[in-house]
Amino acid sequence: MVRPSRWQRAPEPPRARRRQVPPWIVLAVVALAAWAYNHWGKAPNGRIAGPVTGDVTPGETISGGVRVVDGDSLEIGTARIRLFGIDAPELRQLCRAADGSDVTCGLSARDTLARLIGGRVVACAPAEKTPSYDRTVAICTINDTGGTIDLSEAMIRAGYAIELKAHSHGRYSAAEREARDAKRGLWAGSFERPSEWRQRTAR
Repeated sequence: MVRPSRWQRAPEPPRARRRQVPPWIVLAVVALAAWAYNHWGKAPNGRIAGPVTGDVTPGETISGGVRVVDGDSLEIGTARIRLFGIDAPELRQLCRAADGSDVTCGLSARDTLARLIGGRVVACAPAEKTPSYDRTVAICTINDTGGTIDLSEAMIRAGYAIELKAHSHGRYSAAEREARDAKRGLWAGSFERPSEWRQRTAR
């Protein structure tokens, strides 16, 4: 028997043949990827149901679970939204109760908006082309047993937001008058307009 010299390499064992992926599996993966691209994040009627980024196209409705930021701001996915036609106290803003004591009206406004939503799905329709501090200005609603609730109107009616008439054109004037007459929320005592508070604290 001839022994291989030490300079000769022993023959390698035969390699196993690679399995080829059946063509029908490749086609199925491609079709699934195309479907996901066209349908991800989209609900019927053109509503955005999943996370969204960047500016929102006018006429497109954003809907989903929300995170309440303050009394007039919320987030749906990565979309930052400002409620149309209203201004609510800032989170750090204090107001005066009827007895003259300080109240955390900014936190109360945020908590009021959270209670109004109550974990329900919110649908927001962009109302203005110009963003407000990188937020989409939108009319946001929830469905209730009594019908559809406009969150801007509900916040004003609860007394924890005031109307921005330059934008709303009187849409919420009746709701604000009702809250003021009933001394609800901010109207129970005295308060500084949120815009004036922001200007004063920014100095």
